Amino acid sequence: MEFREQSERETCRVIALGCNGTQVLLSMTEAGFVFPFVEIPRWQRTAESLTSAFKRDWGRNAVCLFTPKNSALVGDSNGNHYELVECWQDEERKDETAWKLISSLTADSFRNEAEFGILRECLHELDGYERDPSSPFAKKGWLASLQDWTVDVISPIGLKLTGPWRQFNTGPAFSLVRFETNRQAVWFKAVGEPNQREFPITLQLAELFPKFMPQILATRPKWNGWLSCEVEGTNLGDTKDIALWEEAATELAKLQIEAIPSYESVLRSGAHDLRPETLVASIDPFFGVVKELMEQQPRVPPPTLSQRELSLLKLRIQDSFTLLDGLQIPNALGHLDLNPWNIIISSDRCVFLDWAEAYVGPPFFSFEYLLQNFRRDICADGALESRFIQAYMAPWRQLLAEDLLREALALAPLAAVFAYAVGTNAWKDTGKLRDPKTSAYFRSLARRMNREAIQLVERRPACTS
Repeated sequence: MEFREQSERETCRVIALGCNGTQVLLSMTEAGFVFPFVEIPRWQRTAESLTSAFKRDWGRNAVCLFTPKNSALVGDSNGNHYELVECWQDEERKDETAWKLISSLTADSFRNEAEFGILRECLHELDGYERDPSSPFAKKGWLASLQDWTVDVISPIGLKLTGPWRQFNTGPAFSLVRFETNRQAVWFKAVGEPNQREFPITLQLAELFPKFMPQILATRPKWNGWLSCEVEGTNLGDTKDIALWEEAATELAKLQIEAIPSYESVLRSGAHDLRPETLVASIDPFFGVVKELMEQQPRVPPPTLSQRELSLLKLRIQDSFTLLDGLQIPNALGHLDLNPWNIIISSDRCVFLDWAEAYVGPPFFSFEYLLQNFRRDICADGALESRFIQAYMAPWRQLLAEDLLREALALAPLAAVFAYAVGTNAWKDTGKLRDPKTSAYFRSLARRMNREAIQLVERRPACTS
């Protein structure tokens, strides 16, 4: 139990800059200065957890700038790491911390001389970001600039910032911040690589399908960012109400049907091209990669797939797409990361969020991803699952015959896993594939495809002469 508790939390040493970057907040010990530290949950967003903990433990507001590149080198075996933040110098506090002029510090000032080294390297890294226009959120003062711009945007519509804000995510080129106002909250989101496509996709979808998207108030193109109104309602990830899940399924189908005439515009905005012909062209090269990854697997279990098994799996996937193509189901908007946390249901509409992994292709893949979440998070009850599926199928019955719908849903589990595996093109990145976790992930997806292929054969009736 003790090991589990340690593994779920990590100690974060905070390099807190103040007074326009000329001072740093340090804790005083008999042996010298150390950086203040906070404990944060290991598996949650660092920026949100760190800023909340820093306010709670040290009574000061801070905004994360970046994780130093050399943090892992200085971090210890217990998982400690460093974060650089910009801090507000609130009223003086009688605790063991003090603001020190950076220019007055030497290696001898610190209990551990290595921390003086990481401070100098952080400042050098910060100086590089200050001159880099592609890294706006690693610069001092970016939050104040964002707040000023937000005030200019929302004032004409009668909104005022009321003070409280929360930083949920950050990096040199991306950010997610929520500002409270006198009425509904507003969100600022900015994206960088590898999700830079989310900016033009989001703008395109908001223009084409406003009923299903948050209202965008303004954009900041130099930051690849936009300000939107908070959608009031129930996050599907927070509820087990079957009726709300059914409503989400129905509204997903309505959005996809509405998007059919506009799929080329969505493609041009940057969505992944997962049309059947594109997916079929990826089968041979993808399985060439998987074959190499299986041969590189360092240990068993989990089981590897033999060359014969991979060849048979490849044929079954090709057959699935041949059958799907024969159904002549129109290409539509899809979401490779459709999970309940990306869906908000209000009294008059259903809104879908976070479109970095938008695609154009067979629409039923998206429902298959949501269905997997339903089985895991809600129940595996056959009757309730049938109701959920029927809720999704209902709008499609106005467009497609019942037998075509059932055939498409039967083929979707196998085809959807393959589409998910090849959709982001990570399998083409040899650098990423050298990472043991990434290679293990693609092997696990191949095993999942194999299970789905076997189940598909078992479900389908045998051919009779």
